[in-house]
Amino acid sequence: MVLSSSQQITENESGGDLTSTLSQDADAIQRSIDMSGLAGEAPSVVPGYRILKPIGQGKYGSVWLAREQNTGKQVAIKFYTHRRGVDWSLLGREVEKLAVLYTSRNIVGLLAVGWDHDPPYYVMEYLENGSLATRLDSGPLAISDAVRIATRVCQALVHAHGSGILHCDLKPANILLDQDFEPRLCDFGQSRLADEQSHSLGTLFFMAPEQADLKAVPDARWDVYALGALIYNMLTGSPPFRNEENEKRLSQTSSLEDRLSIYRKLVYSSPKPARHRRVSRVDQQLIEIIDRCLATDPAKRFPNAQAVLDKLTSRERFRARRPLILLGLVLPLLLLLCIVPLAFETMNDAVNTTQENLTRRALESDVLSANLLADSINRELEDRRHELETLAADSLFRESVAELATKITADREPLTLRLDRLKRENDERLKELSRVLDSSWFLLDSAGIQRWRSPKSPRADENLAWRDFFHGGGNDYPPNDIPVDNHAIRSCRISIPFKSPNGELYDVALSVPIFDPQEGEDVIGVLGRTLTLGSLIKDYQRNWQSRDADGVNRKLAIIDGRDLDGEYHWQLLAHSWMDDSKLGSISEADFKKLRLEGILNKEVIQDLALLMRQSRKGDDEVPVGEYDRTRYYIDPVQQFDPESYGGEWLAAFSPVGSTKWVAVVQERKDAALKPVEDLQSRLLSSAKGGILVVFGLVAGSWWLIMALLNERAPRWLKFWQVRTKDQGLGTMSMTGKSVESD
Repeated sequence: MVLSSSQQITENESGGDLTSTLSQDADAIQRSIDMSGLAGEAPSVVPGYRILKPIGQGKYGSVWLAREQNTGKQVAIKFYTHRRGVDWSLLGREVEKLAVLYTSRNIVGLLAVGWDHDPPYYVMEYLENGSLATRLDSGPLAISDAVRIATRVCQALVHAHGSGILHCDLKPANILLDQDFEPRLCDFGQSRLADEQSHSLGTLFFMAPEQADLKAVPDARWDVYALGALIYNMLTGSPPFRNEENEKRLSQTSSLEDRLSIYRKLVYSSPKPARHRRVSRVDQQLIEIIDRCLATDPAKRFPNAQAVLDKLTSRERFRARRPLILLGLVLPLLLLLCIVPLAFETMNDAVNTTQENLTRRALESDVLSANLLADSINRELEDRRHELETLAADSLFRESVAELATKITADREPLTLRLDRLKRENDERLKELSRVLDSSWFLLDSAGIQRWRSPKSPRADENLAWRDFFHGGGNDYPPNDIPVDNHAIRSCRISIPFKSPNGELYDVALSVPIFDPQEGEDVIGVLGRTLTLGSLIKDYQRNWQSRDADGVNRKLAIIDGRDLDGEYHWQLLAHSWMDDSKLGSISEADFKKLRLEGILNKEVIQDLALLMRQSRKGDDEVPVGEYDRTRYYIDPVQQFDPESYGGEWLAAFSPVGSTKWVAVVQERKDAALKPVEDLQSRLLSSAKGGILVVFGLVAGSWWLIMALLNERAPRWLKFWQVRTKDQGLGTMSMTGKSVESD
């Protein structure tokens, strides 16, 4: 007979088929009592025993409390009064198993059997404290009680397994408590021999998922799973996976096979049980034992009850030795203090490692920022280039340039007004987007004569054919020595940087050719716009700071990376420090000193050269390396502002698109590594304080231990003992001697 608090799964007595029935209601229980004679006299007289009163009933009969006449010992007698359709081989299984296991202190003892009696009966020990299920109705157990009961049940299972018997239906209802509340395992009606191949169903929520199969072969790991569910139940008050929703799903099924199938799916698909982890003061070892017992994969469970018992015993042994273990820590602490110099050396190594990691992460962040800066500058240039190309490709604009560009100023007014309007519209758009405005727009004719400029230039119709943005030769010719074969560009051009006419900063020009609207191949003019490089990085840094980018005060720069006559000059084109007021105070000769060469070491300069070569497509001869960063950067501006830009910097470099420029992002090395210095300072302070604390703890621990060993209680304990005596209370001294009130 297999019962649960909500459902029971039993074997049909007539043919061995399995059916599922709900718990009996009050009327059904009363009918069973009436049928079994519980309301009147006992079903029969048992020689040598005096039957006292009924104590329960089941599917096959009733259980009565009796007293053995010779010894006066109370026993329980189970009468099989409901014999119609009973398979006696199934009913006899429990008696057979109890007979085999009668020597176990943890299994209910079988005292006598009367199968030839009418009705049949057997006599077993009477345990007055009832079942564990009844005890759990009042709430979960303390961890110590749960472990104690689990250990005794585990010992019973070890004895059963050793005798070749698998219980197959372990649950609180099948565990009885004696007068000392020690557990006894009972109800072996569903048990199987270890070599039997016939299935056996247990109780839902205590049954292993693979056991819920009519074709399953009995396995010792079924009892291991049930043991884990039992411990879980004792700690939490309910078995794993049992809740109102799951019980409702199971109760709605119409057949046993469907119910078993749903149960298996519930166990396999539900999250792992975790309520036992939230039990107050539960230890990790016990959690691991429960988790392993409840593993849905049998291969991951303990192989048998002996393995579980070993783990429980090991846990208790560890907990019993914890005071000695803690005491044993004193010596290692003393030894630890002896190796303080080694600890400080290790601390320094850790600080150095942290410093290295922090430097590497800072450089990686700087490289990312440099790439973003380079992309931002390149996108800005490409956007403005695209606007010029779109305008230069407009057929009406080309016709207007072809018709009016070479005429006198008064006759060029329609073209001038149109260009002025386009320039104003572009400025308004850039302002709305909070982007940098162009320094100027200009229009040159096919001979390089400036025909329009905004803002207006005092030198109208100036010949600018010598400028790089007109001919695209990569350099500016002397104004009075322009080559005879000089001609206008035929594709978009980003000029070499040049000093701004109205200031000391560098400008760059973007220019596009304007082709003849009729011929299509002849260049009739050049349309261009100039932009101050310094404004690009200042705009980027302003946006960056407004977003509070990781709190690091980075400085930005643009370096000219053109290869002039086989050499890289690395001239600063733009810098966070640069503005007209600062550059206006230094001479042209001093300005040329704002170069990397001669200030940085040779390795950094070589890395920059390799970086520029790497940026050229198809240059497979350049080895791959981290040439885009350095931790030994010396800012050229430190010559003029050593307080703000002196010392070493961490710097990252990134080529800007198809230009010959390098975007630079730098941050102070000492600022980047300041957290490491703070960490080292805190570690030193903590180490000093820790040494004092350890010495104090060791001294105090040894003093207390010596006082206890010498049976001399500390003063505070004696004072507490005196107070309890004055209050008429007894206590136990630390030495184990009773201290009673007078």
